[in-house]
Amino acid sequence: MMTKKELSQFLLQALNMGLGALMQGETSYTNSFDIKIKADGFLFIPRLPAGYIIDDELYQKIFLIANASLFPRFTLLKQNSAYFVALETDDIHVQRGLFFPWKKGVSERLVIPDLERFSNEQKKQVIPIMKNLSLDYNKVTSFAIAGNSGSGKSYALTYFLSILKNCSDLIIVDPKFDTPSRWARENRIPVIHPEKNRSKSDFVSEINEKLSSCLTLIQQRQEILYTNPDHQFSHMTIVIDEVLALSEGVNKTIKDSFFALLSQIALLGRATRVHLLLVSQRFDHQTIPVSVREQLNVLIQIGNINKKTTQFLFPDLDPEGIVIPIGKGTGLIQIIDNEHPYQVLPLLCPTYYTTKGIV
Repeated sequence: MMTKKELSQFLLQALNMGLGALMQGETSYTNSFDIKIKADGFLFIPRLPAGYIIDDELYQKIFLIANASLFPRFTLLKQNSAYFVALETDDIHVQRGLFFPWKKGVSERLVIPDLERFSNEQKKQVIPIMKNLSLDYNKVTSFAIAGNSGSGKSYALTYFLSILKNCSDLIIVDPKFDTPSRWARENRIPVIHPEKNRSKSDFVSEINEKLSSCLTLIQQRQEILYTNPDHQFSHMTIVIDEVLALSEGVNKTIKDSFFALLSQIALLGRATRVHLLLVSQRFDHQTIPVSVREQLNVLIQIGNINKKTTQFLFPDLDPEGIVIPIGKGTGLIQIIDNEHPYQVLPLLCPTYYTTKGIV
């Protein structure tokens, strides 16, 4: 195990060699900067005035060098811009630093031999995502799972459904009449799916009726909360697979109603424990309203990761430098609550087996 001093010297050496021209030839050997190791990250401390500019470009360059150098002992948490912190000193030359938060180790995949038994053994309201990463469902507003075809979205959705069935009532909408419908049939949960001799607009109208009844439930629960703010409701989760398939090629009036209902549920549902779990190949403004996207606090992108694929769920993120493992069911996750860092983390979705073999 490296000591803090050894780790600091290793980072200094990596940065001295990697920063090169960006630092105008200034290095730690010329006393131009220093590194300080903290429990939750490290500080890059420039000595000012300096012959180099301390800006986002420098911050991201240090991130790229340090993240690769520290892998797999530490995973740096990507920031959207330079993270300045004030230091406790009276010396004006070193009163500020660039902070690079990290978590120890790397993301590790859960391997579940028996999904049914695993889901029954979990504490209520707790959803394991990876080793050392779990989700408290009481703090979830809404989910989004995005990914290109064949990336493992349906596989991930089946896992979440299996965990959620023990802690939430489920309403499942499956426009493709595919994996979620089969899962719902096996678990005796009703599902809304297309039927023969019905138009798409008729199908979306049926969904709107169900969403409208959920909105009525939210309003009833709000009245209860008004008189009893501590009342604990049971969770209800509205699961919609391939949202894009519902919003394309539908009568405008029906589509507008669908968007309006989604927006109201997303905005009002958290306090009353009514959640959305949305799955789609992408989440642009034609798939869901912007107001819904802004309420999502669990964001999952599976499959090919680049600026183009992350632009809707992670509009401010440049994924360059994030070490994402190769394979199915890998990508990025962001959980926005008071327990987890807001930064985006590499994701490895659980691998699970059922009594019938791998799904």
